[in-house]
Amino acid sequence: MPVTYVPARNTIFLSLALAWAEVLDARHIFVGANAVDYSGYPDCRPEYLKAFEAMAHLATRAGVEGRGCEIRAPLVDLPKADIVRLGRDLGVDFSATVSCYQPDGEGRACGACDACRIRRDGFAAAGVADPTRYQER
Repeated sequence: MPVTYVPARNTIFLSLALAWAEVLDARHIFVGANAVDYSGYPDCRPEYLKAFEAMAHLATRAGVEGRGCEIRAPLVDLPKADIVRLGRDLGVDFSATVSCYQPDGEGRACGACDACRIRRDGFAAAGVADPTRYQER
């Protein structure tokens, strides 16, 4: 497991989203988890997301009343290059995004961690210029 592993990160985010979804009476929660080009985090796998959805149906009033939320992960099975192309086609300003877990005080990515490597490789494979600001090394 890489040093960027955060125990139960998606569980925490999804739990907060689930509580808010019930307040809003929402039927879907979307998460950007990816199980193809990632660092092996256990809570990015499709089986984890299905298990969380099953738990959500047991853990909320909406769920036990048959109005539970579906967990949607539209990027889960896409290679990073496809995610970059999809973002480009949707008009995402990638210069406003950072994948790095240890950016510097100016928001520049480290360029060396798994997240930076995977991001760079994804842009290269997609044939899209990487607008990420990286720290000079």
